[in-house]
Amino acid sequence: MAEQEPGSKNQGVKLLGILDVEKTPCAREAILHGAGGSAVAGLVHFLATSRVKRSFHAGMAGFMITTMASWFYCRYNNARLRVQQKMIQDGIKNKVIYEGTSHDPTRKARDQ
Repeated sequence: MAEQEPGSKNQGVKLLGILDVEKTPCAREAILHGAGGSAVAGLVHFLATSRVKRSFHAGMAGFMITTMASWFYCRYNNARLRVQQKMIQDGIKNKVIYEGTSHDPTRKARDQ
């Protein structure tokens, strides 16, 4: 996406007036996956049954299911990544703190 200047007053794209798609993590990807899921579900149902109204309902259900699944999968992966980053940061901090002391784990390995 194009970078915006810091002084611009662009509010971003809002979905239904409440969800700011640019600033909410995983929102854009979830909406795009939902649109694809909607098209596939509606088209497959229409080709199987030739009922337009029920195909629309199947498309809406496909949108909701695909959007929610994509949203939760992305949020879960982001949370897992944050936990891993926190563990790595704590490990680096402890290495700096314990380096050269009697509590240094690398020193014990070298002494043996």
